[in-house]
Parts: sequence; C-alpha cells; structure tokens
Amino acid sequence: MAHSLPYLDAVCVHQALDFPRLIAQLRRAFLSGVTAPVRHVHALSDDQPANRLLLMPAWQAQQSLGVKIVTVFPRNPSRGAATVGACYVLLDPHTGHPLAVLDGEALTLRRTGAVSALATQALARQEARVLTLIGTGQLAPYMAMAHCAVRPIEQIYVWGRNLQRADALVSQLQHAGMNAQVESHLAQAIARADIISCATTSDTPLVHARDVRPGTHVDLVGGFTPTMREADDPLMSSANVFVDTYAGTLKEAGDLVQPIARGTMTRDDLRAELVELLRGDHPGRQDANEITVFKSVGTALADLAAAQWVYDQQRGT
Repeated sequence: MAHSLPYLDAVCVHQALDFPRLIAQLRRAFLSGVTAPVRHVHALSDDQPANRLLLMPAWQAQQSLGVKIVTVFPRNPSRGAATVGACYVLLDPHTGHPLAVLDGEALTLRRTGAVSALATQALARQEARVLTLIGTGQLAPYMAMAHCAVRPIEQIYVWGRNLQRADALVSQLQHAGMNAQVESHLAQAIARADIISCATTSDTPLVHARDVRPGTHVDLVGGFTPTMREADDPLMSSANVFVDTYAGTLKEAGDLVQPIARGTMTRDDLRAELVELLRGDHPGRQDANEITVFKSVGTALADLAAAQWVYDQQRGT
C-alpha cells in the first residue's frame, strides 16, 4: 500500500531549527565530512535567460542523502509571486527513495544564519556587542537571531535602501526582544559595528574599508554571483578573509572573483574555509585589532544537515 510523502512546511521547519541546536548540528556535519558538489545552475530558456534552476545535492554514505531544488524567476513579482522558490527532497540513503519534502525557503533562512554564526564564533571578538545589519530582506532577522545566539549583542543597527522596510525590520527585531534601531547613514552604521552582517543583492560595494573599524568582523552573505558585490577591493585585500567553501566562493562570489581577476588579491590570500576553522587547522581571530571577513555563498552540506535534523525530530528519533 502506497504511503503519502510527508511535507514539512515552513512553520514546522522554523520550529525545529532553533539556532543554538542548529549551530551545534551544523558544526558536527561540517566535521563529519559530507559530499556536497558546487550547485548546478541552469538557464531555462533563451528568451528569458534570467530564469534559472539551481540544484544542490549532498550526501553522506549510508547516512543521509538529499537535494535542494531552487528556481529563480525575476519577473514573478509582476505576477504576484515570489522571485525565488525552493523545496528540499530528503531521500533514503539506502534505497534512494524519497522520505519527505521540506519547505526550502525556511530551511535556507535558518541554515544560512547558522553557518554565519559558526564563523562568528571563530572570527568575531568575544566581547562583540554591536551588530549592524545591511539589507532588509527576508534573511535579515535570521542573521540577527543567529549572531545573537553566539555573541552578547546589546545593540543592532539596521540600514536599508528602503526606509519603510528598515522600520518594519526594526519593529520585528524589537518584538523579538532585541534592541534595534534604524541608522540611515551607511558609513555610520558600519563604523559603529563590532559585527557587520550584509545580506543584499547589490552589484556595487556597500562595505568600504575606509569605514570599517579595527577589530570588526564582516559577514558577507549576499553577492552569490560573480557580478554581485558587497565589499570593496581595499577591504577584501587588507582583511583576513575566510570562506564557507573554497569551491563555491571561488566560482560564484563576486567579492572574490572580481578582485582576484583584477590582481588586487589572490587565491592564496584566503586564510581558511569553514571546516578548517572548525577542525582547528586555522586558529581564527588572533588579534583584537584585526579585521576579519567571512564570505559565504551557501553549501548543500548545511541544507542536508538541517533537513535531516528536522526530519529526525518529526519522527522522534
């Protein structure tokens, strides 16, 4: 008799993935070694080349297997639909048959914040208390929650191009018990921060080296294509730069691809990828005055670990 495939919706995913436990789970996943190829990106038509299908598979032999399916249709807002759609298909690692489908957007929001928090644990000063959020999209509140889970954040500044959205984000953070306020001057928002978390779709740098104080940790989450930028060349070439994965960032991150192509930095300037930090191959922050940068583009390893964690909790295992 056939059984219906469970669908774990956004509410279920968010409830299962509280940040302290998710951060710990992702730490174990990075250290255990999961096969996670660089995401496959496919243009879907010649007449609308911006419409893309992204596939992010990952597996750990005999333990877990899955793939995130993402679509990007930039014209969707005019149809009243979101630009990005996503679902996660978790598979039985022994038979290959599907076990469950999960809301891919909720999964991505949670795991992205948790991965940045893992890096923050190694790279931000222990006493970091001021967080600046650059960008007011759906990811922003989750970045705030994740950083607050690993550092004693007392003040959050929010900067965004749209003041109404910045106000709405501040209200959301305040409702969650965080001390947040809008900062309309980007340079001031950057200069006040101990941690800067930037999650935008900008094609031009927003974080400039001249504004960043010594001792700051910069978390760059947007800029997931070679044409996108969140930080300028002087910052990338002068800071100690770490990445989620070498393979993904060197292929997709404009914040690395562009300065490397111009010769203002090289591949050898990257200090470590996240798993090396977690293993202790690199000590992370070594000086209270150094500026650190963590550049991520997302890895299927984190999606798989988060999806498996949600599924196991639903089954009570």
